[in-house]
Amino acid sequence: MQSQSEDRAVTLGIYILEHRATVRAAASKFGISKSTVHKDVSERLPHIRPDLAKQVHEILVQNKQERHIRGGLATKRKYALLAISRRSAAQNRS
Repeated sequence: MQSQSEDRAVTLGIYILEHRATVRAAASKFGISKSTVHKDVSERLPHIRPDLAKQVHEILVQNKQERHIRGGLATKRKYALLAISRRSAAQNRS
């Protein structure tokens, strides 16, 4: 019988693999901290399911490489929404 943390590590690994999710997305989905997700998939999972751990690690490495792109896109969306709200506010004043 596996402990709760081992079960959680496997569940997180499968979720990350199936959804190509980030650590943050997995933490949000399961209602746990990013630190817990990271510890589960990087320390516990290799001892439980090495094959799954390797696949999850590859996804996390890819996510880390793409992190700056996602951040840039989020900033772009933020300022686009800000511009739209400023235009609508200006039209309402007119």
